[in-house]
Amino acid sequence: MISVTVPVYNEAEALPILAERVTTVLTQVGQPWELIFINDGSHDGSEAVLDGLAKANPAIKVVHFRRNYGQTAAMMAGFDFAAGEVIIPMDGDLQNDPSDIPKLLAKLDEGFDVCSGWRKDRQDNALQRNLPSIMANRLISAVSGVELHDFGCSLKAYRSEVIKSVRLYGEMHRFLPIYAFWHGAKITEVTVNHFARTTGQSKYGLERVLKVLADLLVVKFLDSYAEKPMYVFGAVGLLSFFVSLAAGSSALYLKFFGHKSFIETPLPLLCVMSALTGIMCFLMGLLAEMIMRTFYESQGKSVYAVRATRNMEPKS
Repeated sequence: MISVTVPVYNEAEALPILAERVTTVLTQVGQPWELIFINDGSHDGSEAVLDGLAKANPAIKVVHFRRNYGQTAAMMAGFDFAAGEVIIPMDGDLQNDPSDIPKLLAKLDEGFDVCSGWRKDRQDNALQRNLPSIMANRLISAVSGVELHDFGCSLKAYRSEVIKSVRLYGEMHRFLPIYAFWHGAKITEVTVNHFARTTGQSKYGLERVLKVLADLLVVKFLDSYAEKPMYVFGAVGLLSFFVSLAAGSSALYLKFFGHKSFIETPLPLLCVMSALTGIMCFLMGLLAEMIMRTFYESQGKSVYAVRATRNMEPKS
């Protein structure tokens, strides 16, 4: 089964058109399908429109949030409620083209686990949207090691087994291919159509660039140090102790050879503050190690993921 998931926030005008286009494409694909709309607290009449679409077609399913939680939460809900072996998220503003879905599915049939859409000819404001997006995509590729041109394109296809266990927070939905890559997924991309917005209003602004940068730091930390946080806190702690030692030594040198009292230089204060910072970092590192172990052991989580086995009995 194919599950298409669509987060919706104040897109009442676009919903009937989108539902018709997706229904037409999925019917032509010839596989069982479902179309799941996640109403993220809309207040423009989207709820009534979605209920009408669901009533008219049982394959169209709707999840109504109690309030607006954001695109990442809506996308996460789509994954949770999806029953298909393939999950395809897309935007609800008619800027994605449902006719690109067969291209994504064809790549999965070739053996890939994730196929990402690339809006090569993006129909957005060049200064506000396109340029920051290009810079962000290059930075994300460099930091994560996952080479994609368009992390922000919602139109992607995932095999459910590589995405079902992922939990998303903040603005993390754009980093889904990175999470899938951590689970050993084979990733590719194809160029997809992108249309200018004709209904509703954009929910994005330049402030999202700062959010993306902050989330990228989290992703890098999780990638490199999630299972060994002491490496980060310990490194900062050692650096602080080094600064403390250097400041203390300099203060003593000035005291005995430069004839400067401790109160005439900030070095003693720097020595004490750096030492305290080092101690705090080591203690926080130990605490993070305990939390990490609790996270894995209390939930029975494994630190590895098995793709397949041969001649092995299933684990009880």
